[in-house]
Amino acid sequence: MANLINLEQVSKSFGITPLLDNVSMGVHTGERIGVVGLNGGGKTTLLEVLTGLEPPDSGRVSRVGGLRIATVTQRGVLPPGSTVGEVVLAGLADDLHWASRSDSMGGGGRATGGPDDVAEHEWAANPRIRSVMEGIGIAGLGLETSIDNLSGGERRRVALAAALVRDLDLLVLDEPTNHLDVEGVQWLAAHLLGRRSALVVVTHDRWFLDTVATDTWEVVGGKVETYEGGYGDWIFARAERARQADAAEARRANLARKELAWLRRGAKARTSKPRYRVEAAEALIADVPAPRDSVSLAAFARKRLGRVVIELEDTTLTTPDGRELVRDLTWRLAPGERVGLVGVNGSGKTTLLRTLAGEREPAKGKRIQGQTVQIGWLRQELDDLPTDMRVLEAVQQVAQRITLGDKEISAGQLAERLGFTPARQRTPVGDLSGGERRRLQLTRILMAEPNVLLLDEPTNDLDIDTLQQLEDLLDNWAGTLVVISHDRYLIERICDSTWALFGDGKLTNLPGGIDEYLKKRAAQSEVATRSAGDAKPAPTTDAATQRAARKELARLERSIEKFDERERQLHAALAEAATDPDRLVKLNAELKQVVAEKEAAEERWMELADSD
Repeated sequence: MANLINLEQVSKSFGITPLLDNVSMGVHTGERIGVVGLNGGGKTTLLEVLTGLEPPDSGRVSRVGGLRIATVTQRGVLPPGSTVGEVVLAGLADDLHWASRSDSMGGGGRATGGPDDVAEHEWAANPRIRSVMEGIGIAGLGLETSIDNLSGGERRRVALAAALVRDLDLLVLDEPTNHLDVEGVQWLAAHLLGRRSALVVVTHDRWFLDTVATDTWEVVGGKVETYEGGYGDWIFARAERARQADAAEARRANLARKELAWLRRGAKARTSKPRYRVEAAEALIADVPAPRDSVSLAAFARKRLGRVVIELEDTTLTTPDGRELVRDLTWRLAPGERVGLVGVNGSGKTTLLRTLAGEREPAKGKRIQGQTVQIGWLRQELDDLPTDMRVLEAVQQVAQRITLGDKEISAGQLAERLGFTPARQRTPVGDLSGGERRRLQLTRILMAEPNVLLLDEPTNDLDIDTLQQLEDLLDNWAGTLVVISHDRYLIERICDSTWALFGDGKLTNLPGGIDEYLKKRAAQSEVATRSAGDAKPAPTTDAATQRAARKELARLERSIEKFDERERQLHAALAEAATDPDRLVKLNAELKQVVAEKEAAEERWMELADSD
């Protein structure tokens, strides 16, 4: 494999904290590298040094000449006043100008050029662009929509689309799944598996990491530890390392072993990468119990909650402008029930959660709440924190001590379990990062000892270590839980049932979990595509030559649609076959053939469209 970027003895610090300390490593063609580590530990800094956005304090960064690279970071800024179309098409313009760009840019800069260099009908004729826009959920924004009018999540998805439509040697992404729904995360994984370009991606989404990564880099203590494989392989390596550690590391060892037990005992997807020694893994977890005793927790929850928790009877939920989201819904949450709630953006998930919390009244029907119910609600907003306090004071403001399972822990101990070291607990709340504020918000909610937890996208801004600590805490928590999340690993890990909003006005139970949800969404998309195809008007022309050209254009469009559909099917198949090398080879061969035939059809379409 050819070397694309190489780091030699690289160090980088901000203030007195060394985030990278004498690091030497490289990125090669064909590699898909997942980067993990604690928040603030240097993951983003590593990406920025790799790509040239930040210079190293010492050491050398070398990149192969003519390297085609795109970087999507969390702090990326889009051109003010530009439109969605201009931002996405600018990426294609970069590719058109690549051959003429100066080698002095070192592969990390952007070539000049804009959307005028790419004809407008590229949007209609290029299935790759259509697939990207639809896959990450921005097809409905409109090409002329101003970037200035978009939400933060929409801006991140537009920036991601601008990178994904390009033909690159290396794609570098920082938390790309944060603003995608479950369906979008699966599409992105399949898309990345089907690309020829190398990949470096910071992510806390464990399903995504396990599906996409061929290697995992852990940024810890200024060093970068490397592991072969994805999340499962990395967890095994950490568990093995923790097992050999001294007594001071015992608690972390137990967490890692517990997580490994979940990986090995869960669905087949959890054991899809047996690169490590299976015998050693089985021996390591032989005495580890199941993550939680659901029967005992449910019995205890009934004592805490009684018979009635929260019930919705014949309720209809609407948006502020009157659009109907859910109609005639009757839903009774049981004591100790753990529910994962999924659905497309705009289907009403957060509205339903607000209705359960009692913040929003249903347009029709009624909400009933049990007398002993105490709700803890983790919202996406961070506007409920006392910024004039220090971290520990903000936690102790809620309570000094709580009982979790059969153990009593202090406010400081809970804060430490959720990532606040004793030193960090003295930090003013106003000085915390967004991720730290999210953790503090969650800590305060748990300190209130609720018996009903409503969590709206709890994984946003949380690193994997903190997610494991949260899951461990919830394993011993007796109460009713409803969680909205695009993180399918989290839902499968902490929830016992999955429910979905498909935009049809109903709340649907999914015994098959996230897999069933994705199959139903795929079926919906197929029906919508067929309906749209049936509604297309037949082309009309005047002259015989124009009529023949239009017929060929129509035939080519149908062929391109078929190639596009087969390409999507192959991407999905590649995602499913991530651990079957023989099948991957066959699928890759077919994918290359399909892409080649599709590109030939597109070139002919362009010729006819230009001459029309």
